[in-house]
Amino acid sequence: MIDPLQPPFVRVAIACGGTGGHLFPGLAVAAALVRRGCVPTLLISPKEVDQEAVKGLSGMEIVTLPAVGLIRGGELAFVRGFIRSFRASARLFKSLPPQAALAMGGFTSAPPILAAKRTGAPTFLHESNTIPGRANRWLARAVQGAFVGFPTAAGRLRNHNVTLTGTPVRTDLQLRDDAAVCRARIGLDPARPVILIMGGSQGASGINELVLRSLPLLARSAPDWQWLHLAGSADTEKVRQAYAALELKAVVLPFFAEMGLALGAATAAVSRAGASSLAELAATRLPAVLVPYPAATDNHQFHNARAFEATGAARLLEQKAATPETLAKLLVDLIGQPAVYAQMQSALAPWHSPRAAEQIAEAMLAPAKVEAVTRGQKGCQPGISSGDRMQIRHIGGYATAMAERGAP
Repeated sequence: MIDPLQPPFVRVAIACGGTGGHLFPGLAVAAALVRRGCVPTLLISPKEVDQEAVKGLSGMEIVTLPAVGLIRGGELAFVRGFIRSFRASARLFKSLPPQAALAMGGFTSAPPILAAKRTGAPTFLHESNTIPGRANRWLARAVQGAFVGFPTAAGRLRNHNVTLTGTPVRTDLQLRDDAAVCRARIGLDPARPVILIMGGSQGASGINELVLRSLPLLARSAPDWQWLHLAGSADTEKVRQAYAALELKAVVLPFFAEMGLALGAATAAVSRAGASSLAELAATRLPAVLVPYPAATDNHQFHNARAFEATGAARLLEQKAATPETLAKLLVDLIGQPAVYAQMQSALAPWHSPRAAEQIAEAMLAPAKVEAVTRGQKGCQPGISSGDRMQIRHIGGYATAMAERGAP
């Protein structure tokens, strides 16, 4: 069993919770660290998307922080959560000091990075979007280095050590040639096209409504299409009934953890334009119609989508101007014109950064190994096997999941 008070491995803290856009790239970096024999500590939020996504992970420590997002009227709760998260992180790092710490953006990221900085650990951040979020803009002055997914983000961060890495994606997300197998595993016809509808890790009512209004048109113009619709928990039943009423073949789910399977099954997608979603589309060369979330901070999803559209890697459809006719035409033209479809797949390729997670892990481990030697630890070593299970413990009054060697 790993002794929580005498860690023999290099530990890297990754603050990555709050949304799938922060969480999934963080998981990709954590996996790269595990492959190097290190022990990542994932610091996440209590939100359902975080808790569902970390189920079944091995070789990592999972810590849930009491952080909450900053919303109008919720300033006091945000400050209270920030302080509690900082104190919880400080208690954890006192007994399990990290040799490096990485912020992936969002409201969960700042307290652990500040706590790690107090221990003397090198600190870093990753910014996925074209326009950095508030947490990363604020942290940029404090960290040792920054990694960015878009070139335009570098000039918007006040840090002299910025590296363009792209956005990490999970290893199960890659270009596939077995779409029929993926479709069959989901319960769809292997031979018929599949349209994937995804509104981000929590669904998107705006996209759901637009697609439902477009279905009567698409049922007439493309009756052989199938649908994989990730609707979010609030709209699942309503969306399922809409497909059933038109007798369209559809799998409707609130959330789907096996995104490699979903993207591998799809012929095209309708998606929000968060940087993590775009990185996954690029990794799988999946053409898409992007409908940016109009209320995103600094309208960053629009700028993300526009960068893809400018290179021919996607179609951009703003929600305020979207009509059922426009969406239906974009999808029919995309799937019905093989040359256009192939051009978009080719344009997606340069946006994929297959070594992003490895590059970030290697950059963090260079100073981390020096720090480990200074503290008298052994550095990265072959550690937790893929068969290890996650055991819940309580340290300092908050929950953390520890990996236990040799457990059944």
